[in-house]
Amino acid sequence: MKQLSFSLLLVLVVFSSGCTMAPKYVQPETLVPLEWPEGEAYPDSLASFGLPDAQTMTPQEFFQDDKMKEVLDLALANNLDLRLAALNVERVRAFYNIKRADLFPSVYASGTGTRHRTPADLSFTGSAMTVEEYNVNVGIASWEIDLFGRVRSMKNQAWEQYLASEAGRRGAELSLVAAVGQSYMALAASREQLQLALATLQSQLDFYGLMEKQYKAGLTTMLDLRRIQTQVNLAQRNVAIYTQRAAQDKNALNLLAGAKIPPELLPQNLNSVVGPREVDPGLSSSVLLLRPDIMAAEHQLKAANAYIGVARAAFFPRISLTALLGTASSSLSGLFGSGSESWTFSPQVGLPIFDARTHGALKLSEANQQIVLVEYQKAIQNAFREVADVLAVKGTIDQQVAAQESLVEATEDTYNLAQARYTKGIDSFLGVLDAHRSLYGAQQVLVGLHMARIANQFQLYAVLGGGTGVSN
Repeated sequence: MKQLSFSLLLVLVVFSSGCTMAPKYVQPETLVPLEWPEGEAYPDSLASFGLPDAQTMTPQEFFQDDKMKEVLDLALANNLDLRLAALNVERVRAFYNIKRADLFPSVYASGTGTRHRTPADLSFTGSAMTVEEYNVNVGIASWEIDLFGRVRSMKNQAWEQYLASEAGRRGAELSLVAAVGQSYMALAASREQLQLALATLQSQLDFYGLMEKQYKAGLTTMLDLRRIQTQVNLAQRNVAIYTQRAAQDKNALNLLAGAKIPPELLPQNLNSVVGPREVDPGLSSSVLLLRPDIMAAEHQLKAANAYIGVARAAFFPRISLTALLGTASSSLSGLFGSGSESWTFSPQVGLPIFDARTHGALKLSEANQQIVLVEYQKAIQNAFREVADVLAVKGTIDQQVAAQESLVEATEDTYNLAQARYTKGIDSFLGVLDAHRSLYGAQQVLVGLHMARIANQFQLYAVLGGGTGVSN
């Protein structure tokens, strides 16, 4: 009988390792064009042959500035958002291990000893009795035989959720890489704007000193002196503004790094920073499927698909098994004596006859799967739009920078000519003020464009799923 019981148990284990009742997963359509967009905004976005792919380049390879690399290493080691993402992965992995363990019986050992007295009026012998019983058992309790794949579907769902969390962690890491690069460049731009404001302030102070001497000598009016004073005050305000911005950008970079960054690792201005490597966006939008957020969305879709198997299995019988093998005796010394063996084999079947909740649960799981499907397709569309926007900047930013550099050169010449004409008494001081405002504004825009061009490279690396093709 014992051999028959264990043979039956073995057959049930083998049989329960079959397929689930979840629908077969088929990767859905992406609903986006296969090729990147074309047009006037994308003249050079696809002419990147010979450049490395973002997916095959690690962040350390992508960054070329040594100081920025050290800041990135600090961020990867200390950033709390990244640490939370890693802890979430550990939590979901532990949950998966629990669900996977449900497939196998939990074996436990137990030992009990009891001693009780039965009074004479309750004893079948008519005399008072003291009874002792001792037993030691090894066995399994309430193990579900997964004939219809309910437990296996739950395990598959947990596995896909684990993979989604891992993809989420890699997405958080990629976002951190881009954020470090962009924040580093923002600090460099703020410091360059501050240097420009300080140089402008010094220039205006020098000009104010010259005009003050001319006013005292009767060579200019109080109106012109006051006008140049307004420029001094504006320059002083700009110095305060960019001092504040530089401090805030430094604080933001420290937050990303999770620690105070040593001063020697911080940029002085944009010219002191080596930009990242150029990357090839590729010819096909299929690279989007490697983005961590897209992979996470697809794993969530597979998890929802697996849960349909759980809901379907609820319509079928649930079989559980309790089995014990051990020894029992009326005395502690006789526990392991001859003939003391004991065993229990207790299968249980639960058959659903009527439960409206099972139908509702199935409809809910199917509706949830459709919702997650739409979210997956929407994530791909958003990703396509993000890449298209970044490529649009990439295709036009060089033209903007070139035009702005020419504008700065022209406004600088205009300012110098206006100063010379005012000094010779040909024009009024209003011409000098207008020329200076135009020059300073053009210089500020140029700094912003230089920063935007480099920041766009970091963004392109991120939206293309940089480093996702590198094995960890």
